This record gives sequence, structure tokens and C-alpha cells, in this order.
Amino acid sequence: QVQLVESGGGLVQPGGSLRLSCAASGSIFSINAMGWYRQAPGKQRELVAAITRGGSTNYADSVKGRFTISRDNAKNTVYLQMNSLKPEDTAVYYCNAGIYGLSPRGFSDYWGQGTQVTVSS
Repeated sequence: QVQLVESGGGLVQPGGSLRLSCAASGSIFSINAMGWYRQAPGKQRELVAAITRGGSTNYADSVKGRFTISRDNAKNTVYLQMNSLKPEDTAVYYCNAGIYGLSPRGFSDYWGQGTQVTVSS
């Protein structure tokens, strides 16, 4: 069974940095795009950043120039480096990946359990 496990959230002051990690494990044949979403209280979940297997990236306008997404295909892991954090970045951050698994066999969209990021002084 495939699962995504996130780590790296926490409390940080405005202007600070955090690095999120998300590792995929289980019976994995291949991983296509990976990404990070976030959901603040009372708001819809939104895309923060995404990266293809080949390394092409896409960012929400609100995080461009501050956040960097990267991945290590050998480790089935995606990262989100967050710099110059603002209070409005406070949310639960979710990892997402399109994975072709072996058991059960087939392509599915997987989500992590979420990690809280709080930006506050």
C-alpha cells in the first residue's frame, strides 16, 4: 500500500524559514507529478507548488520568489523550502503525488496527512 508521510512543519516567526519533506513509500512503480497544497481555516485547499518528474515547476503567485519545490526521485521524496514566511502562509500543508502502484496495481492520486505551519510572532 502506498503512503505519503510529511515532516517539517512547526511554528516560525515572520521572515523565518521552514523546510517540508514528503516521502512516498510502499509498492511504487513510478511517480509522476508531486506537489504541495495548503488549507487555511475557513478557506479552500489551494495549490502552493508542483514539480514534474523531469523537474519542471509551477508556483502559486503568492509564494513565487519565496518558496522552492524540489524532489529526489531516487528517494521518492519532495521538498518545499519556505523562506520569508508571512502570517498569511499559516495553514495545514498537504503533500500530493500521482503514483503508479504495484499493489494495488494502477495509477492513483495520493495525499499525505498534512503538517501544520504557523507563522506568528
